[in-house]
Amino acid sequence: MINYELNLSHEELEKRTHKDYLTTKKMLAVDAPEYMELADGDKEALKHLVHAAVVLDKVNMQLDNFHNLPFKEFLEKEIANGNEDAKLTKILFDAQKGVCALDRESQMVELAKGVNGVIKMRPGKALYPEDMEKEEFHTILIKMLNGGKFEEVAKILNQRSVIERNGDELVAIDYIDKFKEDFAYMADELDKAAEVSTNADFNEFLKLQAKALRTPDSMLDAYADKKWATLQDTPLEFTITRENYSDEMTETVVENPELKTLLDKAGITPVAKDFLGGRVGIINKKGTDAILNVKKYLPLMAKNMPFNNRYEQNISPDKESKQTMVDADLVTVTGDVGEFRAGITLAENLPNDDKWSITKLNGGRRNVYHRQIRLITSEDAREKLQKRLNAILDKNLHKFYNDEADHWFTVGHENGHSLGPKSGTEGLGKYKSIIEENKADMVSLSMLDILTDAGMYTKEQREQIILTYAADNMMMSKPTMSQAHRVRSVMQNYFFIKEGAITISKEGVLWVNMDKMVPTARKMLEKIIEVQLSGDFETGEKYVNDWFIWTDEMETMAQNIRKVSKTLNGKVEAPLADELIR
Repeated sequence: MINYELNLSHEELEKRTHKDYLTTKKMLAVDAPEYMELADGDKEALKHLVHAAVVLDKVNMQLDNFHNLPFKEFLEKEIANGNEDAKLTKILFDAQKGVCALDRESQMVELAKGVNGVIKMRPGKALYPEDMEKEEFHTILIKMLNGGKFEEVAKILNQRSVIERNGDELVAIDYIDKFKEDFAYMADELDKAAEVSTNADFNEFLKLQAKALRTPDSMLDAYADKKWATLQDTPLEFTITRENYSDEMTETVVENPELKTLLDKAGITPVAKDFLGGRVGIINKKGTDAILNVKKYLPLMAKNMPFNNRYEQNISPDKESKQTMVDADLVTVTGDVGEFRAGITLAENLPNDDKWSITKLNGGRRNVYHRQIRLITSEDAREKLQKRLNAILDKNLHKFYNDEADHWFTVGHENGHSLGPKSGTEGLGKYKSIIEENKADMVSLSMLDILTDAGMYTKEQREQIILTYAADNMMMSKPTMSQAHRVRSVMQNYFFIKEGAITISKEGVLWVNMDKMVPTARKMLEKIIEVQLSGDFETGEKYVNDWFIWTDEMETMAQNIRKVSKTLNGKVEAPLADELIR
């Protein structure tokens, strides 16, 4: 066992684990009506699905940081020996699911010290050798390409491989081979769930997913993804999420002109590596019916996208949309989905455009919305929200704020991921994810007038969405460039300030010009689509740098928020899941 030293002081640990600083998101309770009303077969299936999902905590920790599992073992030993600071550290470790993570103030929380000092977050996470820097990575790839090792380099730069040293070269190990025993266990659990679950479509998906977990073949994932994206009327929800926002190494290859030229010549498109999450839930029929109302408007949204004659979209302007949507009551979220690092996701639109179900099988996409994460159910949470509004929003605008409008905006955001160019953005490198999130927000906002005229929203709802978006987009600290979702918020705020759509006073108070918000969003969306169509790293870099500006007024507002909101991070509690796996 590796011996570590705890990095945070007792005082800091007590503060960060206090309920005022560590918020809690509670998944379904043991006696939740949603669970109690399930058929017996689906209740039994849930047990197996939770067992499968929990394994992804272990797997994703190994993708995230070399020290995660050894440090977890160290903490458990120290706790058994009565170390109270280890117990507090374990609370934070379990919440952020790792030894290093950013908090809500964009400060890196590092829980451990090793033989070489504080354990840091690496750009390549644990996907690349811990001692490898970007320059050496590029040099090795150039050498391998000049040596004609195109297939090996393509595997190194794909979504699903862990990279290790092989002499003076690198070798890629497929996730399925790397985590063979864990994935085999998951596959067995999915097969068991398929034997008892009551829905035939869901069972077919589970069997396809189990097969994909046993054999290192991207096409098997594609078949499973394609089936998953068609699921609409099922009692249960299970997803292995694969998103690649956190890999800061792979996409750097487009920054090296010599390496990029060699890759282009070899026909190799680098794609950032996936991190893996698990989601288990029960489909909420009422919430799903409400969300599905947007589906009939998707072709209208596709028709009104800027420059839509210059690219192919996942949504067609003149055909039935290959997109399903569900609202899920969550039993558990694990791995990448369950990490509470500064925030936690409200919804996901998957598979992403780089996945083979999209590129090779012309499959559809599916939106899953997370009820337990978005709902404000306690008086304490509502009181904190009101204090935040009092601190940052002009009092004359409070009447327009509606926390449910944040959900409506999120629905537009998630569908926005299916609109715009569906390929060709890999050349944007590390800016790709920032710009994609920026696009999804601006799709949601820029379509409001079109959708209001079409009858999807009332004029009152339109105003509520605009105001709630603007208020919720305000930040409590300047983010780092690695935080794609937060960087895009700063970019949007600065763009809207320059266009006169919003104003932040010297006292840090927000005013919103309702009439300018939608046209401004359309203007920014046009710029985004032009950047995505360029597929050019320098164009993307200039666009982000031009608008990622943190003003003095933003900082004053951030200080206002910090005065009324102590929350630095959060954790997930899943009582039903805990009971099911006992």
